[in-house]
Amino acid sequence: MILITGATGNIGGEVVRQLAATGERVRAMARDPFRADVPDGAEVVRADFDDVSSLEHAVAGARAVFLATAPGPAVPRHDAALLAAARAAGVAKVVKLSAIGTTVAGEPDGPDGNGPVKVGTWHRPGEEAIRASGAAWTVLRPSEYASNTLRWAQAIRAGTPVPNMTGSGAQGVVDPRDVAAVAAAVLTSPAWDGRVLTLTGPEALSVPDEARLLSRALGRPVETTDVPLDVARRQMLDSGLDPAFVQVTIDGRAFIAAGRNATVTDHVERVLGRPPRTFATWATDHLKAFIA
Repeated sequence: MILITGATGNIGGEVVRQLAATGERVRAMARDPFRADVPDGAEVVRADFDDVSSLEHAVAGARAVFLATAPGPAVPRHDAALLAAARAAGVAKVVKLSAIGTTVAGEPDGPDGNGPVKVGTWHRPGEEAIRASGAAWTVLRPSEYASNTLRWAQAIRAGTPVPNMTGSGAQGVVDPRDVAAVAAAVLTSPAWDGRVLTLTGPEALSVPDEARLLSRALGRPVETTDVPLDVARRQMLDSGLDPAFVQVTIDGRAFIAAGRNATVTDHVERVLGRPPRTFATWATDHLKAFIA
């Protein structure tokens, strides 16, 4: 049995669906089982990263775990709690969903080797812990998700410009379905044990590039408006977001704006045996979200 944490999330839910479709025995972990939309045959277990006994119940009988924790300062604590339960239960394999820019000892800082990306500090302890766990492991470091543009849906439906905090900075925007497909593949094969996979789409795209591709798919203009990072910081703080989360977000946007996250790899293709989906394909498949 394979335990999928974050099963109500964008990636975890898709991993559950893809594994179940191949006949794998899957257990989906969720704080609220009623929110877990799982296919027939998949098991759902209620568990919380801050409830040790629930984690022990969730990992019981699992041979592999997909570790996906919600972004934020709690990531190191949640990773440690799940890994401790998995180790005690004798789980043989852990696949961790990390983030591009994370580094551990011996690696150059950041995807370009020229300084740390602050978001990586959330995932670094968990990455180091699975290496020392004694279990087989694989780390997935995806770049910006194509689905993050869904944040623009309301503005696009209203015909107003979408915010751009990163200028002309480009990223290897990746389709979440490809990230989930890679996770499903490495969970069920030893071929990628002990590897760190940086998952990107086939090209580096800026916010204006994504807007242009969405405009083409929609058949009408999608404009962008530059938002200075100090203004973005103030807006996020005024909305009540955790200041630590805001700082990491702003640091990450500055890193991208400086052109330092324009990394494109072939790791998706190497695992799946096909090229990664383009952003244009993702946009076409999700047009309904942007149409009033």
